[in-house]
Amino acid sequence: MKSNMGKADRLIRTGIAAVIGALILSHVLSGTAALLLAILAVIFILTSIVGVCPLYMPFHISTRHKKN
Repeated sequence: MKSNMGKADRLIRTGIAAVIGALILSHVLSGTAALLLAILAVIFILTSIVGVCPLYMPFHISTRHKKN
């Protein structure tokens, strides 16, 4: 698959996942909300590592910087 995420997009997703993780570990979030947000955080981390967002594909969105 061709990468469709730029550096800024990947950093923002990683930051959001880190904040969610910190909120869960500090017990600010718990229960169903914590579980759903933890799943979202894992998805954010995985897409950041791979550099591909499946939701961008049908809409032909890319946040990568285009080379000249």
